[in-house]
Amino acid sequence: MSLNTNTWNRLRYTLYLPIYDLIADRIFRKYRKRSVELLNAKPSDAILLLGAGTGLDLPYMQQYTNLTAIDITPGMITKLQQRAEKLGVTIDAQVMNGQQLAFADNSFDAVVAHLILAVIPDPIACIKEVERVLKPGGTVMIFDKFLPDGQKPTIARHFFNQIAGTLFSDINRSIGTIVSHTNLTIELNEPAALNGTFRLVRLRK
Repeated sequence: MSLNTNTWNRLRYTLYLPIYDLIADRIFRKYRKRSVELLNAKPSDAILLLGAGTGLDLPYMQQYTNLTAIDITPGMITKLQQRAEKLGVTIDAQVMNGQQLAFADNSFDAVVAHLILAVIPDPIACIKEVERVLKPGGTVMIFDKFLPDGQKPTIARHFFNQIAGTLFSDINRSIGTIVSHTNLTIELNEPAALNGTFRLVRLRK
C-alpha cells in the first residue's frame, strides 16, 4: 500500500493515544486474556506481538520471557515500554511496519495479532510476513473484527465502511480470504465480542 496510507495510520493512532486504552482495554480485556490462553505457548517461546499498541496484552503475558513487540506508531511503543516496565516484563519493543517485518525467516514460535488485520492497509502482505517469520509448527492468535466467510457486505455496510475504514478500521474483511493467501491452517475460529462481529482465530504453520 502507499506510504500515505501508512502515514495516516501512524498519525491517527498518535491522535488516539490519549483515549486508546480507555476504548481498547475495557471492552476487549477478557478476549485478550482468552486469546493468550488459547496461544498455549511455553514460557521461553519466542513470541511476537504484532501491532502491539500500548501493550494492553502484557498483563496476560507476564510469564513469558522472550517477547518482541512492534507497532508503526512511535507513541504507542513508548507507552508499551512504560507499561512493560511497571509490570516487570522484559520486552524488545520496536517501531516497525507490520507489512515489512525486519526479522529473519522462522524467528518466532508464536505471533499475537490483536486488532491489527482489520486496520493495517494490506492484511495479505501482513499475514504473509507473519507466515514467513513463524517457525514450522508455530501458532498465531488473532483477535479482530471480520465479516463472516462467504457473506457479502450489504450496501449500507459498504457505505459505513468508507467512514469506519478512514477513522478506525475496515469492517468488511474476511479472515478466510486473508489466510487463503498463505499455507497457514485455521485451527479455531470462535465468536468473541459484539455477538461474534469480533472473532478469536488460531492459525498453525
